[in-house]
Amino acid sequence: MTVDETVVAVAGSNDGQAQLATDLSTLEIKNGTKQTGEQPAHRSHDPQYNQKRSDPFQFGSRLLGEEDDPFEFNAWDHVEVDDEFKEYAEQQYEMQRQAPVSEFDKFRFNSDPAKWWNKFYKNNTSNFFKDRKWLQQEFPVLDRLTQEDAGPVTILEIGAGAGNTAFPVLSRNKNPKLKLHACDFSKTAVDVMRNHEAYNTDLMQADVWDVAGEELPPGLGEGSVDLVMMVFVFSALSPLQWKKAVENVHRVLKPGGEVCFRDYGRGDLAQVRFKKGRYLEENFYIRGDGTRVYFFEKDELADVWSGKLNIEATDGDADADSEGVKPKFEIEELGVDRRMLVNRARKLKMYRCWMQGRFRKV
Repeated sequence: MTVDETVVAVAGSNDGQAQLATDLSTLEIKNGTKQTGEQPAHRSHDPQYNQKRSDPFQFGSRLLGEEDDPFEFNAWDHVEVDDEFKEYAEQQYEMQRQAPVSEFDKFRFNSDPAKWWNKFYKNNTSNFFKDRKWLQQEFPVLDRLTQEDAGPVTILEIGAGAGNTAFPVLSRNKNPKLKLHACDFSKTAVDVMRNHEAYNTDLMQADVWDVAGEELPPGLGEGSVDLVMMVFVFSALSPLQWKKAVENVHRVLKPGGEVCFRDYGRGDLAQVRFKKGRYLEENFYIRGDGTRVYFFEKDELADVWSGKLNIEATDGDADADSEGVKPKFEIEELGVDRRMLVNRARKLKMYRCWMQGRFRKV
């Protein structure tokens, strides 16, 4: 994930995240000269040494050693937070718990989340988020399914927003038999996609759909989808909606179908910086624009998607429970992408944390 991508993933939310975007946007790329001597290639500033990852779940190879200057580069991979940040984070969490969202506001934000996403996309144009051109790097299955000889393929993107995943996928597509369904529960977001210059109904269908609702997406039946994309969308759901969402994904996928997943991890700077009056429940918050966000633990996600976690059912789950069908996914891969971004001018360290996984229907 690029620095630009980390900025757009959090921009336009609450005051703390706005400051985070400001901090990140001030980073300057340092174009150094070619390194000599024993300097490792991954430590070089020279672009000729930029390394392509063969394993998407490697999450980078710039490792911070004890003797390294953390402000030499803009970002370091696989960096655990230091003791100072841990202490600061725990103080922040306690402050957040002591000043939660009021019961009135909790009902207001939870009763109609689509309303707040509609406002979000009304206030932010389709150019607000940068296109996710990194997807093929993180999920090579996308590259395979979009090859000319891949054959009939159906992809469902859940939480498609303004199309910043869908349109980059289509722009690289060579498969004439590909059909991409892009769904979001914000009507405003769907209208943005449908009005996009690259929207082609021969290859793409954009619809309003709630992954935690009772119906499957328009035009899709049970067992009809080869691949589901879920990028920064599961975190927008209440924990009480996880069960139904997983059930719906399981229903729509073909046997052996795959979920490509990326979302926020617990301890991400965006979580730590939340102020008073934003805490809904543990790891679950309201942003300044009224949208919700959850920060996941790795084991928690594994339990949710493997069917091990006993999530309290909502009223709409009664039918599925009565049938005794429990959706189950094999956890093909699930990794924690930890990165330390730095602002060299201000000597700031910013710890980011994302979860990335591949889950297969069994």
